[in-house]
Amino acid sequence: MTSFDRVAPPTPIDGTPLSAADPWENNGAHRRGGAAHGREPRKQQSSFVAMLKEIGIIVVSALILSWLIKTLLVQPFYIPSASMEDTLTEGDRVMASRLTPGPFDLKHGDIVVFVDPGGWLPPYPTPDRGPLGNAATSFLTTVGLLPQDTGDHLIKRLIGLPGDEVVCCDAEGRVSVNGTPIDETYIKPGSVPSQDPFEVTVPADMLWVMGDNRQDSQDSRYNRGKPGGGFVPIDNVVGTAFATVWPLDRLNWHNHPSDVFDGVPDAPPAEK
Repeated sequence: MTSFDRVAPPTPIDGTPLSAADPWENNGAHRRGGAAHGREPRKQQSSFVAMLKEIGIIVVSALILSWLIKTLLVQPFYIPSASMEDTLTEGDRVMASRLTPGPFDLKHGDIVVFVDPGGWLPPYPTPDRGPLGNAATSFLTTVGLLPQDTGDHLIKRLIGLPGDEVVCCDAEGRVSVNGTPIDETYIKPGSVPSQDPFEVTVPADMLWVMGDNRQDSQDSRYNRGKPGGGFVPIDNVVGTAFATVWPLDRLNWHNHPSDVFDGVPDAPPAEK
């Protein structure tokens, strides 16, 4: 009787026997493993898309927050001239509070940023940066990441509130407000309070403003023949500058000079 040897399962090259029940089990496992490996790039792609979405949400949220801050709280401005030296110099970037006027009242001595009442500034040619540059500049300015274009804004010191009588000069060359001479500690060293005499009463809803560099400032004194008679409508004020933030060596907090105006009495009600 012929005996037959049992047929052994096929053995792969590495010597490991394959399962007799499913000689292709390992191959199936290999195929399943391949399918798993095939899904890995899709997982990575999904993670990358999710990361892009998160970045997009963060960027959009930051831009909206910046716009809200600029619209409601603070706004940066660029100083283009020497009219406020030495308090502010050409090239300074300042932050202005949008809360004044508004929740907080304007006060004597505030550094106010305001829209040109009419004819104070010469025509301003907007720099042409090309279509993309102009669009980017406009967008970044709108959301508050670039300082406001100074083409139609001015910055001066608030000297007269509605109803105030502002006069220059007394025997010592000082400006007087409501009959009280003031010692203006903020004007540029070497400047005089005014080289030209004047006497005005500030109308209702108006302001009288002057630069700290009195001999190089086209302020209320020199715009009396223009719309508003040299006065600035309160509605034109967009904020009060409270800090210089750039360049870093000019970093400074602008404390309010309340001591200069401590003795000034309140004005009678201003005439409409």
